[in-house]
Amino acid sequence: MSSPLRIFVIAGESSGDFLGAAMMRAMRSKYPDGVEFTGVGGSRMTEAGLTSLFPMEELSVMGLAEVLPRMFKILRRIRQTAAAIQQLKPDAVVTIDSPDFCFRVVKKVKAKNRAIPCIHYVAPSVWAWRPGRAKKVARFLDHILTLLPFEPPYFEEHDLAATFVGHPIVERLSRRGDSDRFRQKYEVDDAQKILCVLPGSRMSELSRLLEKFSKATDILLRSRPDMLVVVPTLPHLKSYIQKFFVGRGINPLVIDSEEDKFDCFAASAVALAASGTVSLELALTDTPHVIAYRVSAATAWLARHLIKTPYVNLVNILLDRPLVPELLQDQCQPVKMAQEVFKLLDNKEARAAQLRGFREALIMIGLGDPETPSMKAADAILSVIRKRGTVI
Repeated sequence: MSSPLRIFVIAGESSGDFLGAAMMRAMRSKYPDGVEFTGVGGSRMTEAGLTSLFPMEELSVMGLAEVLPRMFKILRRIRQTAAAIQQLKPDAVVTIDSPDFCFRVVKKVKAKNRAIPCIHYVAPSVWAWRPGRAKKVARFLDHILTLLPFEPPYFEEHDLAATFVGHPIVERLSRRGDSDRFRQKYEVDDAQKILCVLPGSRMSELSRLLEKFSKATDILLRSRPDMLVVVPTLPHLKSYIQKFFVGRGINPLVIDSEEDKFDCFAASAVALAASGTVSLELALTDTPHVIAYRVSAATAWLARHLIKTPYVNLVNILLDRPLVPELLQDQCQPVKMAQEVFKLLDNKEARAAQLRGFREALIMIGLGDPETPSMKAADAILSVIRKRGTVI
């Protein structure tokens, strides 16, 4: 019998918590002699067996205004986490996304002990902007796990071993949604078409996009008054969105559960969405959609000078073609949004083309592979440990 592996895992936000929990379960299935997990994580990782040094939510901050008041506490947590790794001397450190926190921890660890293998899960988007980061992270990481198939060469160029494992969205096949369940629950007739409206998951996005999405929806309803509008959102935003639509004559159904969201996707004829991971979720449920997004003028100027990819939508980036319409900045206008949605409602070939493209893109990131992304991640981590010649 070999000794149990000791793995130190760090995640700083909910998406990382999901990845970490799936990876932890996969590692336990692949290493029957036992794996002990210590580190920083959320509720999913805790349920999977992690002993967390402190609540992950302390790291889930975004933006300068949110970070500055908590800077000293975050710096203290960086020191605490690095010290815990030095004391434990784990067989490997696995950091998941959250580079601002994770990379600072790893640098401190490597400054005192180069022997501890450090693996980062979710590569920085060096293909989109700041390509120089690939060379920088190669100085302190031993291995990197990527979600997208074209990412490894960017890091291998700087002698950092990289493994493409696939995107976690393909592990969520149970979330492909149930159209019948949604229609029965909300008493929606089978013949009634559903428009799914997704104006963002943050207040900053809602403040920029909700008005425009509302006006686009109004244009669509003038032509299709029988269409049901559904707005999936998060629980803490539901009241805000409901109040916004009072007196506008749209009367959307606002839902806030994960199950209802994916069931709505499956039931929808078309979706109008803010840019983000939601595009992959819509692709997974075979929901034709249009992407619209707008940022501040300063952010847009910076993006034009730094971002190297011609697309912002991940489906388009994977396919290297504009399959999903992208209405960005000045193009993010209600009339244009409505026009693109009308095309998907009325043009069978446009709908079919999206569905074919969705399948193509999802296969590229692991759909249909017998080994899930979390299993591939576990294999890669175990391989790094074996090469180090420690306990296995």
